[in-house]
Amino acid sequence: MTTRRALLRMVAGTAIAGCATASTHDVDAELARLHRRLRDLPAEIVADDESYWAVVRAGYDVDPRVVNLNNAGVCPTPRSVLEAMKAAWDAGNPLPAHTLLRVQEKKVEDVRRALAAFLACDPESLAITRNASESMATFALGLPLAPGDEVVVTDHNYPRVLQTWAQRARRDGIVVKTVSPASEASDDALFDLVFSAVGPKTKVVEICHVTNVLGRVWPVARITAEARRRGIVVVVDGAHAVHHVPLSIEGLGATHYAASLHKWVGAPVGTGLMVLGKDRIREHFALMPPPANLEGDIRKFEETGTRPAAPRLAILEALRWQESIGLARKRARLSRLRSRITDRLRGRSDVRVLGAAGEEQAPGITYIALPGRDPKVVTARLFERHGILVVGVPAWREPGIRISPNVYTTTTDIDRFSEAFESVLKETS
Repeated sequence: MTTRRALLRMVAGTAIAGCATASTHDVDAELARLHRRLRDLPAEIVADDESYWAVVRAGYDVDPRVVNLNNAGVCPTPRSVLEAMKAAWDAGNPLPAHTLLRVQEKKVEDVRRALAAFLACDPESLAITRNASESMATFALGLPLAPGDEVVVTDHNYPRVLQTWAQRARRDGIVVKTVSPASEASDDALFDLVFSAVGPKTKVVEICHVTNVLGRVWPVARITAEARRRGIVVVVDGAHAVHHVPLSIEGLGATHYAASLHKWVGAPVGTGLMVLGKDRIREHFALMPPPANLEGDIRKFEETGTRPAAPRLAILEALRWQESIGLARKRARLSRLRSRITDRLRGRSDVRVLGAAGEEQAPGITYIALPGRDPKVVTARLFERHGILVVGVPAWREPGIRISPNVYTTTTDIDRFSEAFESVLKETS
């Protein structure tokens, strides 16, 4: 009987596997051949063997000296995306007053339409920003709120977002109410906790789609539906959701959605988006005052002064790259890598894996609490002595480290982390 591993090897081959210097053309050609052969195989089979993922890895410029397990912070950009960005930059540089402002800016509209199709939303509700933080700041500082109006947030939110709401409270006298969900709260518990804080003065509820520490997927559609029934706006931080979990803006019922594209999409650093319901654009203030003719146009949120078009134009290649792999294969692979980490930790009493388990959760983020240890010491030793990059979270309620591999990560990388981590645990016990 043919094993799943042998089956994949038969269809995948090893033409450029392990070749870190393969050209973009070679990688694309090999992936195209593989995808034609693999299209009828379940994602779980593709996830199990390194031969396919070695070809994917060849599409990245990977530093062999370091195992990068902080892809949730900012992810390396595939080489083809960098090449697309450089080509656009080179084309616009000789005559930017014409090529950049008159030609390339018009081409950004193609990117808007592609992103809208990717997310299942209206392109006239989507603005291309620099990152999720900018998008969330636009929501937090631009929503029409009066003194005494209440905003409900959670301490699972990204710190910069909480800081933005705090500034709005100091500046305009709004009231920010913070709830603290348990690390392993159920969907019902999350829903009940949010609405336990909602009162007659509540105007906004702000939640993460995927939390940045735990990788917890929130019941956004359910919360949004109930909030709409009560006349409350829901602002959703989707920084870790796009091409990490299944996503449809229309399906979520989201009218205020923010995301970064330099995380799981692998677009150039400095690319993000915000989605705002078309009926809310006119009343919503932009971070920079737009021309009067743009007051009702989503593009008013892109009026941030002169900026390069090249990173935004390269988003198209990032979408092509991710769609060629496919979300199902990507999630299956990340789940395998996560299990390889957590299975090895099972039974240890000195660490604790936090976050909800399950197929619907975000498989690219694993959080390991370190009782009695300083995460800063652990992360420093992992990097300086073993060449392992993870992020420490000392300020979380249970201090620990966050691990986030990506599609170019190998099982050898994961084993290298596990061995180094066990060594550091012994040193810091």
